[in-house]
Amino acid sequence: MNSNICPKTYLVEAILATIFCCLPLGIVAIVKASGVSSAFASGNHAEAKRLSEDAGKWAKYALFAGLAGVVLYVIYMVVVFASVASMA
Repeated sequence: MNSNICPKTYLVEAILATIFCCLPLGIVAIVKASGVSSAFASGNHAEAKRLSEDAGKWAKYALFAGLAGVVLYVIYMVVVFASVASMA
C-alpha cells in the first residue's frame, strides 16, 4: 500500500449501519472510522490502516446484525400469524 494515500475510513458505511442496522455496533464502527484520518495525519500509517480495517469490520458486523434481526422478526411474525390463524 502506498504510504502517501490515506486508507479508506468507512465513515459513510459506519453511519448508515448505525442508522439502519445496529446502533451499538455501528457506534463502534464510527469511533474506529473517525480515528483513521487523524492517525494518518499524525504520521501513524500503521495505526491508520488498522483502524480502517477495524472500521470496515465493525460496519459489516452491524450490517449482519441488522439483517439477522430482520430475519428473526419475520420468522417471529410468521409463527405468530400461523398460531393466530390456527386458533380461528
